[in-house]
Amino acid sequence: MKNAKLPCAFDAGLLLRAVDFAAVKHRDQRRKGVDSSPYINHPISVASMIANIEGVQDIPTLLAAILHDTIEDTCTTPDELEKLFGQDVLNIVMEVTDDKDLPKLKRKRLQVEHAPHMSPAAKLVKLADKCANIRDVSENPPADWSIDRRMEYLDWAERVAAGCRGANKTLEAYFDKTIMMARDRLKTL
Repeated sequence: MKNAKLPCAFDAGLLLRAVDFAAVKHRDQRRKGVDSSPYINHPISVASMIANIEGVQDIPTLLAAILHDTIEDTCTTPDELEKLFGQDVLNIVMEVTDDKDLPKLKRKRLQVEHAPHMSPAAKLVKLADKCANIRDVSENPPADWSIDRRMEYLDWAERVAAGCRGANKTLEAYFDKTIMMARDRLKTL
């Protein structure tokens, strides 16, 4: 397949190609929640939030949302993403990708430090990703996560999201509502 040319207008075929690519890459993965849902549900949810909460139709941003965990959590290479989906998509994905060779606490610290310096598109992906994760931590957490650990996750996610402010007021308001509902839910458990 030759390099993908990214259109200015919405391209459903390219978006579906990204969904198919991510589904194949994540096919053997499950989310950590009690219900072990298929991993692909997560990037679809992230892209859906970006498209449906604010109506973003920017193809590179939506493609990056679908593909945001492929480099971090699968054997996908940056060259592979660039070849199939273009440099713009790769740039966004790389901005939101953690270096799994680093210790977990350092990765978390770097997310907080890096967030204010991301592109607007990467901030959208990061905010939607945090919203999806907050919902999971609140409603379908890993079985071994205590209430305290779940609250610590919310505190950290809020620090990351603070660095993403200014990218999209509607998505930021959705984040605020999501985290408030999660905190309220956890207080009742």
